[in-house]
Amino acid sequence: MEFLNEVLALGPTVMMPVIFFILGICFRLPVGKAFEAGMLVGVGFTGINLIVSMLLGSLGPASEDMVARFGASLTVIDAGWATSAAIGWSSPLIPMVVPGAILLNIILLALKKTQILNIDIFNYWLILLPGSMIYCETGSLMLGTAGSLILYLIAFIIADKTAPAIQKMYNLKGVAFVHATCGVYVPIGILVNAVIERIPGLNQINLSPEGVINKLGVLGKPITLATILGAGMGILAGWGVGQCAFLAVQVAAVMILLPKMVEITVEGVMIVRDQAETVLKKVFPGREFNIGMDTALLIGEPCIIATGLLLIPATLFIAIILPGNRMLPFVDLASIVFLISMVAPFCKRNMFRIFITGLVIVTLALYAGSDLSGVYGMAADQANVRLPSNVTSTELGNLVAAYNTPVGWALIKLGQLIGM
Repeated sequence: MEFLNEVLALGPTVMMPVIFFILGICFRLPVGKAFEAGMLVGVGFTGINLIVSMLLGSLGPASEDMVARFGASLTVIDAGWATSAAIGWSSPLIPMVVPGAILLNIILLALKKTQILNIDIFNYWLILLPGSMIYCETGSLMLGTAGSLILYLIAFIIADKTAPAIQKMYNLKGVAFVHATCGVYVPIGILVNAVIERIPGLNQINLSPEGVINKLGVLGKPITLATILGAGMGILAGWGVGQCAFLAVQVAAVMILLPKMVEITVEGVMIVRDQAETVLKKVFPGREFNIGMDTALLIGEPCIIATGLLLIPATLFIAIILPGNRMLPFVDLASIVFLISMVAPFCKRNMFRIFITGLVIVTLALYAGSDLSGVYGMAADQANVRLPSNVTSTELGNLVAAYNTPVGWALIKLGQLIGM
């Protein structure tokens, strides 16, 4: 357990190059080429993490100032994904869930029920956290493990179904996303898109990045849109001109730099992926294979960044006016961009439809987070996790974790019912 925690503490920027190097060697790449692939992935992920950290570091204070400015008096505090990940990776379920998840992937591949070899091991925390919450409620390791692995299986099913559309939109050949949060929200995007298609007037609204550029010219270009949205965030936070200008430049930099880092990462992924395809097709003729990656590869798309920025103040507003909601979006308010990363292809890259989907997703997450705050707090206490310094509430939750997705919430409730 201690060794595993030490490895995971290295983070994806170290884990991913090592994993891709080992995969390259396993698929008979020359050592030099395997090293190149691993380092390209490592450099790309380092760049992505630096840029995302810059974005969150800039938007985080703006989000907190918006919370303070608009005077939201909600008692369940969003403690952030890092807190949730720490709870998950401190879980007593690790000896069962981690080997079980790897074995499940192997079985699905062997039975031809999936095309995905998932190497996004760090995000196992997404399935570990709901399992830990079930365990805290029931005291049953078996129920907790079952909850985690059922959630993982559902994420696999969704990942296989969504892979073709995501690959086409993002131009990411041979990549899929077994993500227990983002993937679970895809059916909501499909449903919202279907409803909007049947509403006269609304079905004519087309806010694709290309459509916006055609209508607004330079004002509709991603860099201009990001600058305006960044400055708008600063204004809503009550910041001065200098701070607003700084935030505007930071957000514009993210809009331009993030896709470049994704390109570098994908270059390394494709070296291993193409070699793996060559080898595996000899062993398994006629089969296609995808590599499971983190959804950080998806947020460089302009329609995702722009819509994500618009959702930040909208989420705070919804949290304040939503009847029965007790959860305050706080530490992860700036991370909402991840929640919509997999729904875009199913909303036709239409930012209006993605935005409406985002509002539905946030509403469901707030209600589930409010309902399960006590169980989340129990899991945090059991893991003895240190909270961020700006979180002082005893009622906790997390806006972007898998436990407050509709599937995660249902599994926890089912576990509670069975374990009574």
